[in-house]
Amino acid sequence: MKATCNITLEFENNKIAEKILRSIEVDNLDFVKSKIKDKKLEAHIESKSISSLLHTMDDFLACVTVAEKVVHKS
Repeated sequence: MKATCNITLEFENNKIAEKILRSIEVDNLDFVKSKIKDKKLEAHIESKSISSLLHTMDDFLACVTVAEKVVHKS
């Protein structure tokens, strides 16, 4: 079985979205395909099981949260 999820996160502007994407790209490997469209970070996540998908989603969102905090402090 294959499980997939699409996540769209909208930020204040394109520059912030791009900084966050650059910060998290290294952790994405083959699990998450991410891109910027306008000021939105779009992510497509694929996994072999629902539990693995949930774990990947949790990791992705945690990384985005940390990156967003760092970007707003600079």
